[in-house]
Amino acid sequence: MLGLKLPTDPRWVNIVEKNIEEILTDHAYCEQKAASTAISLIVSFPEYTELTQEMIALSREEMGHFKMVHDLILKRGAILGRDRKDEYVLQLLKFFPKGGSRTTQLVHRLLYAALIEARSCERFRLLSEELEDKELSEFYYKLMVSEASHYTMFLKFARKYGELEEVNQKWQDLLDYEAQIMKNLGNKETIHG
Repeated sequence: MLGLKLPTDPRWVNIVEKNIEEILTDHAYCEQKAASTAISLIVSFPEYTELTQEMIALSREEMGHFKMVHDLILKRGAILGRDRKDEYVLQLLKFFPKGGSRTTQLVHRLLYAALIEARSCERFRLLSEELEDKELSEFYYKLMVSEASHYTMFLKFARKYGELEEVNQKWQDLLDYEAQIMKNLGNKETIHG
């Protein structure tokens, strides 16, 4: 369904289980960054009314997810740790060249967002299936369903605003590139790393 070329090694969940506080902190910031991305798309491309409407809703939803994760952290007697660089995203953002038309920039940003959401969805599925902690397992199942709809929404907009054949080729090329990135990740208790 997600089209990812390299699935996450299920042993990644073993790394996560050794430090749940770290994954929850990283996850909280991922949700916050997703909300920021939605707001940034509104600020950068306000003339795309349908996109703006969807990004308003998405920013609210992602901040709701941030609150859910933060509440879970507090319930477990911990506090939100500090944000860290997301090596996955930093490497991913190197794929498309800078510049180009506004439409090209928009399509690239939408494709990046779609892929980040797809990988998050895939990771949430693994957590929902493999975590021994039933509360967390159920929590990640609910989020997995939501992330799947985000991925498809971003991809839909990229295909709507760009030339379909070109967007589909860029998507496949980005998926290939992301698979190469993933070969060196999956060894940290982070959502993408």
